[in-house]
Amino acid sequence: MSDAASALEILQQPADWSLGTPSLVALVGDEPFLAGHMLSLLRDRLCPDEADRAWAWREFAGEAAPDPRDVFDEAATVPLFAGATRAAVVRSADGFVTAARESLEKLANAPRGGGRGIVILEVKSLPANTRLAKAVAKHGLVIDVSIPQRANLPAWVRQWSQSRHGIQLAAATAQRLLERLGNNLGQVDQALARLAAATDPAAKKTAIQPEAIDDFAGSPLERTAWGMIDAAATGDAREALAQLAALLAAGENPIGISAQIASVVRRLSTAARLLALPAGQGRPAGMEQALREAGVAAWPKALAQARESLGQLGPRRARQLPVGLLDLDLSLKSDASRGLRARLALERLFCKMSRQAAPPGPTKTPAAPAPGARP
Repeated sequence: MSDAASALEILQQPADWSLGTPSLVALVGDEPFLAGHMLSLLRDRLCPDEADRAWAWREFAGEAAPDPRDVFDEAATVPLFAGATRAAVVRSADGFVTAARESLEKLANAPRGGGRGIVILEVKSLPANTRLAKAVAKHGLVIDVSIPQRANLPAWVRQWSQSRHGIQLAAATAQRLLERLGNNLGQVDQALARLAAATDPAAKKTAIQPEAIDDFAGSPLERTAWGMIDAAATGDAREALAQLAALLAAGENPIGISAQIASVVRRLSTAARLLALPAGQGRPAGMEQALREAGVAAWPKALAQARESLGQLGPRRARQLPVGLLDLDLSLKSDASRGLRARLALERLFCKMSRQAAPPGPTKTPAAPAPGARP
């Protein structure tokens, strides 16, 4: 919803955020990390004393189809002596909203007062054209717990690492972490926690460089996958095939592997296409600028590896990489969806990316035999 507050922004500066006095709060979106932290923040605001949370904060599982009367009664019960605000939370509440829509509309339009509590709904979606959404937007509170399309996630990760984990990240380090883990903020937070635990206290005042991320971002299998892709991109087909065999033996999905490959290969192909543009029509000044414009992380190791990959592939092969990715995708979704055929489809792409054999030298013409000599 366009008029909703953003959980990503609220969690950056939670002390500056005011809850107000809504009767109904809707957490709308699909990012469980943001939803979980927003619920923790709401609980801290409504029940600041931990001793009150046992009776003042109650969560209902939406999958269990709770009786709406139980939810509303929980929020409507007025405490006699405590100062906490009662909160009835319905997790995964999309089905609950359908069953209790009229009652929720009335609640959303009613002001909270007289010691009454609050109902909090965690939903995947809340269409803005419904009466409930309009009522919550006008009298209640809507918080977007998804990642906005234009969010500056590297900057957010740097701020989060410092405020929550006490470590400082270089800009390229945050970008590297997101490259490795995508926009899964839960995994990013876990990697930051491991990184903070392994960082010497004296070193926490200096920015952590990207090289440190490879040991903490993802599981051993995920790190093996990235090593496989790096080997394939630099033309080391033997190493890439060995890593691929290890991943498939561990039960990794070939389609998931191909998605990771595509994220790297597309950047190389994009850089090659940029460099092929005519001068004065958007062509970058050099290979490094082309790689940065294609989305390669702006730190020395990443740029050096990408330059090596682009150099060994050559302009023509690099520009044709999307064709190979398309062939791989079509194969994995049809006749080569599993087993040895899936492995063969992935191996075929790696072989296309491998270092080309050195061109043969000039063929020597054998010397003519001396007169009278035996053949």
